Amino acid sequence: MTEIIDLSQEIYEGMPVYKNLPQVKMSIHNSHEEWEGIKNPKTKTPAVHKLELGEHTGTHVDAINHMAREYQGQSIDTMPLSMFYTEGICLDLSHKGLKELIEPHEIENACKKEEVSIKKGDTILLYTNHYRKTFGKKDWANGPGITAESARWLGEKKISAFGVETMSPGVPGISNKKVHHICGELGFTHYENMINLHLLIGRGRFRFIALPLKIKGGTGSPVRAVAIFEN
Repeated sequence: MTEIIDLSQEIYEGMPVYKNLPQVKMSIHNSHEEWEGIKNPKTKTPAVHKLELGEHTGTHVDAINHMAREYQGQSIDTMPLSMFYTEGICLDLSHKGLKELIEPHEIENACKKEEVSIKKGDTILLYTNHYRKTFGKKDWANGPGITAESARWLGEKKISAFGVETMSPGVPGISNKKVHHICGELGFTHYENMINLHLLIGRGRFRFIALPLKIKGGTGSPVRAVAIFEN
C-alpha cells in the first residue's frame, strides 16, 4: 500500500516570506456568478483566482541561477527533472536551537542514528522541528541552518539536493550566502520551507518528488513536495 506524506506549506495571502521577497496576494478574478450573468450577487464563489507571488514562495526549490550571477542561464526550466525525483532520507537535527549552525559531524552522527547512508543523487531532508515550534511567531525567521562546510560536505557526496524547514538553508548573515554559492559551484540545490519532516524520522529511505513549475528563465519555483513509502 502506498503512503504519500505532504511536505509542502499552503500558499495563502499574508503568509510569511523571506525578508523583502514579494508578498502573496490573492483575489477572485472571475466568479461563477459573473459567468452566470447574476447581477450584484450577495456572495461571489471563485471560478478563477488571480495570484501574485514570488518564485521563492512557500515550499520551493532554488534554481542554480539563483545562487550567484556567474550561473546565469542555469534557470529552473533547464534543470533536469531527475534532480526533483530522487530517493530521500530525513535526518533528526531537532536538538538545534535558534540560529544555531549545523556542522558536518552532526549530519554524520544523524546518519548513524537513523542507520542510513547518503548516496549519489539523494535528497537529504534536515528535520529541526523549527516549523512546528515557530511558524507564524516572532522567531520564525531565526531558525538554525547549515554551515558552508556542511554544504560542501553534502555537495561533494553528489547529492541532488537537501531540504530545510526554515526560510533559508544557512543562517542569514553568517553562512547563508556561502551555502548558496557552494550549491552553485557544485551543481546541487536545496528546498526551503518544508513541513511534516517529523513524520519521516526513523523510517529510512523513501521516494522524494518535488517537481517545479516550468518557468522560463526562472530562479526557482514553488513545489508540491512529497515523500512516498511503498509498504
